[in-house]
Amino acid sequence: MSFLIHKLLPSTYFMRQQLALGYIRTKFRVLSALSKQKAAEKAFQLFCTPQYRNKKKLPPVFEKAEKLNFNFEGYNIQGYRWNYPSDKKLLILHGFESSVINFDRYIKPLTKAGFEVLAFDAPAHGRSSGKQINVLVYKNFVLHIHTMYGPITNFIAHSFGGLALSLALEEMEQDKNNKIVFIAPAAETTTAIDSFFNFLRLDKEVRKEFNSIITKKSGHSPEWFSISRIAKNINGQVLWLQDKDDQMTPLSDVEPVIEKKYSNFEFIISEGLGHRRIYRDNNSFKAIMNFLSNS
Repeated sequence: MSFLIHKLLPSTYFMRQQLALGYIRTKFRVLSALSKQKAAEKAFQLFCTPQYRNKKKLPPVFEKAEKLNFNFEGYNIQGYRWNYPSDKKLLILHGFESSVINFDRYIKPLTKAGFEVLAFDAPAHGRSSGKQINVLVYKNFVLHIHTMYGPITNFIAHSFGGLALSLALEEMEQDKNNKIVFIAPAAETTTAIDSFFNFLRLDKEVRKEFNSIITKKSGHSPEWFSISRIAKNINGQVLWLQDKDDQMTPLSDVEPVIEKKYSNFEFIISEGLGHRRIYRDNNSFKAIMNFLSNS
């Protein structure tokens, strides 16, 4: 989340972030003392609210794309399509507080490889409307695109988009010819919640109420939203890229899946790329293109 304090920020900006963080923590401490349930409700709203929206100038390849717009659950969605029509359809899914424009370098090579490429800003992201999102909204968003523009059998998904895709795949028809690229996916929702609660210094009683909100809204506990749980239900070929230095989606969340030794899963473990540089890295790019291009 963008309200996390990053290293290497200018000192004045760092000070503003510190003040904002102090205010948020104080606000939650007071609210928690009054009502654990109210504190949990506010925490859940914050957890689902991107603090940054990427609306940078469109890269040239996006300027040349076919623009797609549709309404989804009250959101106005902005999307892009290249090389239509083709039997080989590929969907790009971005992470939390990101945008599909960050994947501009992939578009031309994918179209040259014969793919029809689809890319959309998720609800509350980029040039799509909205202020909040959760993984069920994102999952349903993927299924909606699959129905409208599919069937889609190839995917590149980063971070939060990876978890949403895994949930969507459970509800799709799949076969061994599907190809899925997970790039540092948000493998365990409980890990994201742990980090969120530690950062805001929220207590265990608020966490219990927070978990109850998720269960009431979704019918499932936070532990259910797990790629480790879902992996056995994915039938397609999977390439999973993960970095040892990723602090947002740690390698420890991936290891349970690696240990299962699923025959359709391939893992590439890098070092020094972190959570976002990994999909911009040249070696990652080559591995992804080789995986998708080879029959």
